[in-house]
Amino acid sequence: MTDFSPLLQPGRIGSLTLPNRVIMAPMGTEMGTHEGLFTEREIAYYTERAKGGTGLVVTGISAVSQDYEQINPGLCRVDTDDCIPGLTALARSVHEVGGLISLQLTAGLGRNINVVDPQRLPISASDNPHYATPDVLCRPLETDEIRVLVQRFGEAAARAATAGIDAIDIHGHTGYLIDQFMSPQWNRRTDEYGGSTENRCRFAVEIIQAVKEAAPGLPVSFRLSVDHRYPGGRGVAESQEIARILQDAGIDLMMADEGSYEAMDYVFPPYYLGDAPMVPAARAMKDVLTIPVMAVGNLTPENAVAALENGDADFVGIGRGLIADPQWAGKIAAGRRADIRPCIRCNQLCVGNAFFALPLGCAVNPQVGLERERVLTPVDQPRRVAVVGGGPAGLEAARVAAVRGHDVDLYEAEDHLGGVLWPAATPDFKSELRSMIGWWERQLAALPVRIHLGTTITADSPELDGVDDVIVATGASPVVPQSIPGIDLAVDVVDAHLDRTRLGRRVVVAGGGLSGVDLALELAEDGHEVTVVEMADEIAADLLIINKITLLRRLDAAGVRVLTGHSVVRVSDSGATAQGPDGPVELAADTVVAAFGVRAARSLADALEGRAKVHAVGDCVHPAKVAEAVNAGFEAAFAL
Repeated sequence: MTDFSPLLQPGRIGSLTLPNRVIMAPMGTEMGTHEGLFTEREIAYYTERAKGGTGLVVTGISAVSQDYEQINPGLCRVDTDDCIPGLTALARSVHEVGGLISLQLTAGLGRNINVVDPQRLPISASDNPHYATPDVLCRPLETDEIRVLVQRFGEAAARAATAGIDAIDIHGHTGYLIDQFMSPQWNRRTDEYGGSTENRCRFAVEIIQAVKEAAPGLPVSFRLSVDHRYPGGRGVAESQEIARILQDAGIDLMMADEGSYEAMDYVFPPYYLGDAPMVPAARAMKDVLTIPVMAVGNLTPENAVAALENGDADFVGIGRGLIADPQWAGKIAAGRRADIRPCIRCNQLCVGNAFFALPLGCAVNPQVGLERERVLTPVDQPRRVAVVGGGPAGLEAARVAAVRGHDVDLYEAEDHLGGVLWPAATPDFKSELRSMIGWWERQLAALPVRIHLGTTITADSPELDGVDDVIVATGASPVVPQSIPGIDLAVDVVDAHLDRTRLGRRVVVAGGGLSGVDLALELAEDGHEVTVVEMADEIAADLLIINKITLLRRLDAAGVRVLTGHSVVRVSDSGATAQGPDGPVELAADTVVAAFGVRAARSLADALEGRAKVHAVGDCVHPAKVAEAVNAGFEAAFAL
């Protein structure tokens, strides 16, 4: 059993003593007002994480200036005194629950800005191509404009100090504006802000000095991408040189990560990257710095402890893990490791929402961003509730209904809980998804929920007699195109996930949706020869692009053959025939896997109409991802 005590040791950052080694890594929330001010909603979100025992909560980016770049709606600003009341309310709220709060300040996005304003060019260190629109060249900042931005940092830091903020973080990573100045691939200047490493760091150094002067006593951290993770990007050795310069400038903590827009999957590491992929970046910083270093990226409590014990880091930054469970640190302190709700690293409603300027959400925690509105208080009039289906929607519905005081029975036709998660979570890279099943089982075991496994419910089942509400979460059924000759010889993708021993060495996966390609990756990395056939122009079409970057890289490395624009038209004992734009293609295989997708299993919900109040949720309404199922289950039970 892991000893989690290293996570619970006090730690010091400059003048600030933290009660433990857990820091909430900075992440955007998109919860600000249109004018960029902190809202009660955002304050409640941060306060909940502080209340949960986090040693230091760091906000998402706040813009110090609108002089040369307009920050995206939903993100915060500290460029005028109008922000002080919101900052004060944030600091007060966090302090009232015994927490500490750090404000992340940004100079802007530069070449990474989402939308090009036709009225003014994006800014950068040099005339770099805009990331998303390469035919647009950025406008290099003039020397006097750089000095204005440095001044704005000092002004913002002074406002933060006035408001009672405990620390300042400088947003210097993943190719944003400050990073564009520090990196030779983006900085080709010939003035005092370009050329040598020292000159390229001058902008960052002057910012650090301005913040220190304007907010004396406040610790200052800096977030640095140690490896940009793409050819031509900055590597470890140069980042170590930069880190020494920043330390000499006075920073008190180095937050070490990796990635850039050119390698965006490292900025928001999906489950395909596995556990703790960026701890080596922290180790590289520890090798050259004397100030504390923070590691980030897909950290579980176990590998967070390992990073501390191995001397790879002094603090651990938990980002999406604290979105999933705001009590991450508090549960560790209380000896309740098993009760931490896992982050499944899907990026769907956290990063995915941010991409579309939507407020932060979470696939497994439907209370995110609604901490005040979705408090699970006991109901005045408990009801008898039957939940049919033990997949993610049904499990979450049963949990929420029971927490609120309803009398709950959960019926599952299989001999185990988990539904679609059971086969979906078989790959090692989806271990956290598998952990969700155990988490729900543990929560339900502590609640007055009667679980009935191996029980099929029909419209005539006596189990539903006297029930006030039926939450139907029966999931979806596989699509099996009977028009394909020999289709009965194929193995269903769910069965293939559950029992790989029945599969031959050569496998054709008919269907390039997420279930099919995840199986293909799992099999290929296990030594199978795999071909994926997909009728559309791309595989995993509905997968978030950040996750897809890593998936495609791993599929390629594993040697998976992908045939897009092709349809399986025949299955035989010797393989499959695919029809493509150039005619038929014969695919020799020992096993053909049918992964044609699923359709909603609505029959029970339709048949129950009129017998009790029926609430259909999850895939039986519309097949989607885990996030939609969990959130739908929560909402249905919360509304009872």
